[in-house]
This record gives sequence, C-alpha cells and structure tokens, in this order.
Amino acid sequence: MSVSLPPSAQRLERGEFVLLCYRLGQSKATGVLTLELDQGSSELLVLRRGQVFTRNSDALGRRTRRRLETLAVAGCYAHFDSGLAAYPPSIGQPFSLADWARSHLESQIDSARAQELVRELAGVRLVAVPDKLPDLASLDATDQRIVETMRMPRRLDQIWPLARTPRFRLLCFIHFMRAVGAVREQGVATSARPRIGTPGRRSEAMRTLGLKGFASPQEVKRAYRNLARTLHPDLNHTQTRAERRASEQQLADVNSAYRELMQAR
Repeated sequence: MSVSLPPSAQRLERGEFVLLCYRLGQSKATGVLTLELDQGSSELLVLRRGQVFTRNSDALGRRTRRRLETLAVAGCYAHFDSGLAAYPPSIGQPFSLADWARSHLESQIDSARAQELVRELAGVRLVAVPDKLPDLASLDATDQRIVETMRMPRRLDQIWPLARTPRFRLLCFIHFMRAVGAVREQGVATSARPRIGTPGRRSEAMRTLGLKGFASPQEVKRAYRNLARTLHPDLNHTQTRAERRASEQQLADVNSAYRELMQAR
C-alpha cells in the first residue's frame, strides 16, 4: 500500500513509535494514523478512543500485536488525522494502544537492566505525573497501590514496602512510567542526561556514531570500528598530550554509544 504524507509528517526514530502509541491511547484519540516506513512500505492504523480496530479474524489481537512490534523497531514518518472516523464502531475488534505500549516497554526490563535501574535511581525521589498516567480504571490493584504510593515524592526503597509488590514487578512499572513521562524525578541524584534505554539516549548514541535513521547491527558495528580506529590514542603517535586526552574522551563516548545501541537490540 502506498500513501502520500503531508510535509507536516513527524519523523520517528527507533523506539519513538511506542511513545506515540501511548500518547494516542492515553488521550483516547480518534482518527487515522498513517505511517511511511524507511523500507518504503506504508501502514494505516484506524483509532477510535485510543483503540486500534482490528479485523474480526484477529479477535485476540495477536496479529495486531505482531504488526505493532514490527513498527516499534523501524524508523518511519507518521501523520495523525484526528477526528476522522474511518470505520463505524461495529466493524472490527478494539485493541488498546496504551496497554500495548506499556507491555512493550515493560518487556525491555531483564535482571541486568533492573539492577542498572536500581543504581540509577539511588537517592532519587519519584512522584507520579497525574495527566501522563494510564487510565486508572485499566490498572489492577498492584498498579493502583504503586501509583498511590507515588502521589508524593518517595525514594525507591520507600515505595517498595508501601506498594507491597515484588521488586522486579515494581521496577518494570517504574521503567514504563519513566519512559512515557508519567513520573517526575527529584533530588540531588537526578541527572539531566537521557535515561538508559530511552529514545533520547538512543538518538544521542546514533549521532555519536554518525548514524541516521534506522541502522542494522552490522552498520552499528562498522561505524564503531571505524571511529575506534580513528580515535584510538595508540594509533595516533603524533598527537600532543592535550590531543591525546581529547581522543581518549571521544573514544569513551563512542564506546558508551556502541554499548547503548547494542544493548537496545
């Protein structure tokens, strides 16, 4: 399917499609989301009150979920025509965009990332941002306890016992809330640096390696190796001491960017 996007179409890098889906789902948007992928193909998603309408044969949403997961890792241009009701409510099965976005973001957390998140949040007080939270009616009792606990600024070690939930479950939910801007951080340990695993952090890493749009793992490795050879102080014997220190710092940034991009895959 081929579509023509207006000049106002928004560029989405890898990972940003998920955040767009959450915003549309959380705001209960109605309209048509048109996507033009970097590979040249196009997609149309019909939304009514924050839900995608699927075919009747996809009653459980499995095909739609696979479709969204594919879009989540692709660079694309997006345009949303709000208020357009392409299909009457009786046609198709509803599939919650906000619920899918949460599930996708929480699936990014494994034991290693959970430990990194604990270190990153040490000493930081977290407070919920009400207008960015999911619909409270969609939250289970555990989610509601976590949200209620975070109505006032608290550290992670204070939230955990009050929420009465396994720590990994709590960390997954907090990772999701941070990604969608539903939590604000306070305290001396709060950093303005983009967080691990966020689109902003990945975009910064892409720029450091000189990459644009979607890059395959092979392209990331190739860019990293070229920069590493160029910057490595041991391969530049004519550098002054100041130039050597600058190269070492640049190389450290390149190494950090490479780890960020490969960890996100």
